[in-house]
Amino acid sequence: MILDKLENADQYAGISENLKKGFEFLKNTNLSVLETGRHEIDGDNAFALVSEYESKVQEDCRPEAHQKYADIQYIISGKEAIGFATLNGQTVTSEYNPDKDIVFFSGETSPLILDAGMFAVFYPQDVHRPCMQIDGPVKVKKVVVKVRV
Repeated sequence: MILDKLENADQYAGISENLKKGFEFLKNTNLSVLETGRHEIDGDNAFALVSEYESKVQEDCRPEAHQKYADIQYIISGKEAIGFATLNGQTVTSEYNPDKDIVFFSGETSPLILDAGMFAVFYPQDVHRPCMQIDGPVKVKKVVVKVRV
């Protein structure tokens, strides 16, 4: 897991070519006018999913992980907490769905606070619980760049 501001993304671009493509997309796109939905970067190697929602209470957010992709979760506007834990024997509550590359778990996570301009990278060994409110619900616009690992 990586937590930082987009202005520091170049420090992590050398980790993988797909991660670099994801950061380049975030840095070179006018994200404030980007419409919700899927945006192509490099086919199935890297693509962006833009969403807008109101942050939720923790109980309404499920811990999840992926196998084929890492997530770069970037807050365009608003702020949220994203729960984090390393994958370590958590109880699976919904079996892995290979079409959506997602598995859900039960268990505790530690909150990471992301304000606008911040990102978190979650790898397949990182359980994360996105969309959590901090001090009540706020409107969030976020892009999740999926990068094949």
